[in-house]
Parts: sequence; C-alpha cells; structure tokens
Amino acid sequence: MFYALMGLKYYLGNNFFARFPNEWVRRCYLQRILGVALGKETHVSMRVFVTGYPVRANVRIGDNCVINRETYLDGRVGVVIGNNVNVSFQVCILSLHHDHNLPSFPAIGGVVTIHDHAWIGARAIILPGVTIGEGAVVAAGAVVNRDVGEYEVVGGVPARKIGERNRDIQYLTSFSPYFDTDIFDESSN
Repeated sequence: MFYALMGLKYYLGNNFFARFPNEWVRRCYLQRILGVALGKETHVSMRVFVTGYPVRANVRIGDNCVINRETYLDGRVGVVIGNNVNVSFQVCILSLHHDHNLPSFPAIGGVVTIHDHAWIGARAIILPGVTIGEGAVVAAGAVVNRDVGEYEVVGGVPARKIGERNRDIQYLTSFSPYFDTDIFDESSN
C-alpha cells in the first residue's frame, strides 16, 4: 500500500500538477510533496516530469534557473543544478540506468551535477554520473556520457568538444512565461 501511495504522489505530480497553468501551484507541489529543492526566481515550466524514490525526489535546483517544458529530471540517485542554468525543452537528465553487460541487468547510476551558467540545449540527454562544468554549453540533441569542462561547448552523439564559450557571463536568468508558451514580458529583464 505504501508504494502505491508513493506512486500516486508522482502520478499526480507528473500528470495533473505539472500541467497546471499556475506556476505557484506547480512549485508548491514540487517542493512540498515531491521534495524538490527550488531556488529563488527559478522557473519550472509546465509538463516537467520528475521521478524519484518513495520518500522524495533527490533534485536540487539553484537560483535564477529555467527548467523548460517536457524536461525529464531523474531524482532517483540525484540531480544537482547550480544557479543561472538554462535547461531547454525536452532535455532528459538521467541519474540511473542498467548495466547491460551483466546477466542480472542491475541498476547503476550516479548524481548528475550541472554547474552555474550552463546551458543545456533542446533534446539533449545527460547520462548518469556526468558533471557539466560552469558556463558549459551542451548543444541541442547531444548525448553526454562523460564530464564536460568549464566553458566547453559540446555536441554530437556521443558529445565531443566543439568549441569554447566566452567566460564573460553577466546575465541572471529571468524567465516567467504565460501558460505553456515562450511569451513573457521581456521589458522587465
């Protein structure tokens, strides 16, 4: 019965509250029911999918971040996101998968850490145990299976270094669109 109730908690979070157009309601559910730590001025779009273990999702997100729609946050082992991080739509951040070489197909994983000012492009996949360095950029569609250094730009499958990012980053992420759109008051930034 305990696991059924915990499953219901995630079901409601991902299928009802994640689709609720009021961001305050979504934040409350993520923080109070699923145990996600959310920083100040962090925006979590509609239809973000969070998973974790029964007691709580092991997900910590810093200040001034944007977690865009249809992002998958695997909080079973853990996801730690710094400050001013932009996660584009349909990104998949995995902290647990299986060892396909062992006959028993055991679950293995590691905490995913994304440092300050990183930008994760649309539909990128970050595999368990990966660290994304400060200011790094992961190109759209990349599959990241190893650590990314500070201010590196990576892309491809598997992701490889394709460039360097300018280290003079001065922005604070501020994004709070209306409903499930990219429409917001840009003059307030």
